[in-house]
Amino acid sequence: MHHAGMIGRNIERNDAWEKLSGKAQYVDDLSFPAMWYGGTLRSPLCRGKIRGLRRNPEFDWSLVVMVTPEDLPGPNEVAVIEMDHPILAEGEARFFGEPLALVGAPSRELLEKALAALEVDMEELPPILDPSEALKNHDTVRGERGNSNLFKEYAFSKGDPEGAFATAEHVLELECSTPHQEHMYLEPQGMIARPLEDGAVEILGSMQCPYYALGALCHGLGLPSEKVRVRQTVTGGGFGGKEDYPSVLALHAALLALKAQRPVKMILDRAEDIACTTKRHPSRSRLRAGFSGEGVLQALEVELLLDGGAYTTLSPVVLSRGVLHATGVYRVPHVQVRGWAVATNSPPNGAFRGFGAPQMLFGVERMIDAIARELSLDPAEVRQRNVLKPGDTLACGQQLRHPGAALVLQRALEISGYQEKRGTPRRVAPGRLRGLGLSLYLHGGGFTGSGEENIAGKIRLEASRKGILTIRSSSVEMGQGVSTVFAMIVGDTLGVPYERVRYGTPDTWQVPDSGPTVASRTTMIVGKILQQACEGLGEELLQRGRTLFSEPQIRWENRQYLFPEGEPLSFLEMLERVFALSEEEMLTWESTYNPIPGKGWNDGTCQGDAYKDYSWGANVLEIEVDEDTLEITPTRLTSVIDVGTPLHPLLAAGQVEGGAVQSLGYGCMEDIAYRDGKYTKYRMATYSIPTTLDVPAMKISFDGIPFEYGPWGAKGLGELPMNGGAPALAGAVEDALGIVPRDLPLTPQELFRLLAEKGEDA
Repeated sequence: MHHAGMIGRNIERNDAWEKLSGKAQYVDDLSFPAMWYGGTLRSPLCRGKIRGLRRNPEFDWSLVVMVTPEDLPGPNEVAVIEMDHPILAEGEARFFGEPLALVGAPSRELLEKALAALEVDMEELPPILDPSEALKNHDTVRGERGNSNLFKEYAFSKGDPEGAFATAEHVLELECSTPHQEHMYLEPQGMIARPLEDGAVEILGSMQCPYYALGALCHGLGLPSEKVRVRQTVTGGGFGGKEDYPSVLALHAALLALKAQRPVKMILDRAEDIACTTKRHPSRSRLRAGFSGEGVLQALEVELLLDGGAYTTLSPVVLSRGVLHATGVYRVPHVQVRGWAVATNSPPNGAFRGFGAPQMLFGVERMIDAIARELSLDPAEVRQRNVLKPGDTLACGQQLRHPGAALVLQRALEISGYQEKRGTPRRVAPGRLRGLGLSLYLHGGGFTGSGEENIAGKIRLEASRKGILTIRSSSVEMGQGVSTVFAMIVGDTLGVPYERVRYGTPDTWQVPDSGPTVASRTTMIVGKILQQACEGLGEELLQRGRTLFSEPQIRWENRQYLFPEGEPLSFLEMLERVFALSEEEMLTWESTYNPIPGKGWNDGTCQGDAYKDYSWGANVLEIEVDEDTLEITPTRLTSVIDVGTPLHPLLAAGQVEGGAVQSLGYGCMEDIAYRDGKYTKYRMATYSIPTTLDVPAMKISFDGIPFEYGPWGAKGLGELPMNGGAPALAGAVEDALGIVPRDLPLTPQELFRLLAEKGEDA
């Protein structure tokens, strides 16, 4: 049995055996009596006026149900940040693949026949596909739902950038771009909707945020929350792709189920999932830096432009995190930051691990490498001269208290043998060149600004008569290990065996709203709320014991109940004695997020404490490039990470490995070939992601400064590793080939273009 003292140990995952043995039931494994299947008729154009739907009269339409905009019981709106996203396109379709109508059928075969028997009559309209054009264009992508193509704009500054540029010894300008990225979660998007009594509906599905789906369903169906139940099924990965999009699919499944009056399952196949669901926002960043002859930054001007696609989704908050990471891990006294998220006629973009920070930090790290090149300095030296130190302020005015960035940089250089490797020859074998790249990065943990205060996340802990403790939280397990780590937190805080702790299925009829499973907040923020709930339950049991035993002197210390006389009792022993003297079946305690004292944020000016704390990372990446094929092979990655205390070191290392590989894929191979408003590589056969053969040897080291308000000092981890891979890769390619990569992904075609530009015989 695992007892207290679990934190920092590699406890066996509590979902491991279910998943390894194939017993875990994902949404497509579930079936209900008389269940039907749902599908979507989608727009064949990026933009077009909808004249009408034609039904083939040879098909027997009485065998299926159909939902069009006229059938909607509530407003034609998917509730996210804005209400500009229609459940079904009405009047005009604004992106390729936009849902126009829904069909439900008793079999998948019949569903396919029905969809094939439907045809949409559309008049093609000129689409707006370039975000720069969209920013200038008066023809609005969103029609009446939005009065301009601008979803959000940010502008803020620090110091006197204009004056600093006027006196800077050197000034450099740089433009970078990053592409769409597909989440490629193991399990595609899927939902089942079931009609319940009295017009209520239940949704079961693969999702990250049950309460987000609940809000969208109540709004779109015109139902109160007591008539809508949302339950998360075992979820095969999310990476942000199951944050906002499940609200769309849940509405579609619910509409069909309510019309057919039977359960309806909607599972997207992989091609449809890739072609129509949200992606990472493509970006263009423009940076101008003023610096001294020693490479010390004096001024920085940053512009970030994000392509949001046809509707708002989460673009404003993705942009906000992007611009708040605009100076990276560097001390810059004078800063000007501007950012725009704009609408185009491409499929909407949404949440993706890193959430705007990878796009911004790619540009920042490329600028640091550009300064090193300009002054013939080592890229590590430029980073060391500019790295943030305690007392320095970020562009938003937030003051840093810890030397996390300097710490991880120093350790990464030492562990990797960076200096010795810088001096070795580039050519490692005939036709093979080696390169060494470096990146330094950060990620703000938890929601931006006052987001956590607004969410006011809650957790409930239940102790039963049988001595089982159940965690009730809307934080979802999607492979990252939250159900294991939360059970460890309960076990360690209360001194109960890990096997006695259960993680309740996130179900909006049974769990409080802990906030969404996003923003690297689950362990750092919700884990702390859970720790408070454990302490509250321990105190509650103490008060019950004092009353029932008429013994006011009992104390609760070090996971034990101490009596004035006799042996101490463990939590479970005390629980058993209290239940023996009472009629109750359950003892419960609910805790809510406690705001951190002294933290302040102004949304209007983007000034103050943008994040509760920051996690830091440094990568040293070694690659080899084939001179004939220009294929990049990452060979070794050293990653030093500060996330405070890693509560489960093996799971934490898994997050770093996964995030680093995902970031390297983003950097050199993931090309969705976005052309004319469509993704042309929408199959796993054509959209390449890294396999085990593409993974470098990895050395991961956790060196951190604990966060005093996190459980055992833990900080956010999930997104941080996504921020460092691509910039280190670009630096390594520059080192190997002597070219200057500015645009991702660095495919052989892109490297060939850069070599040809340089005039080399590629």
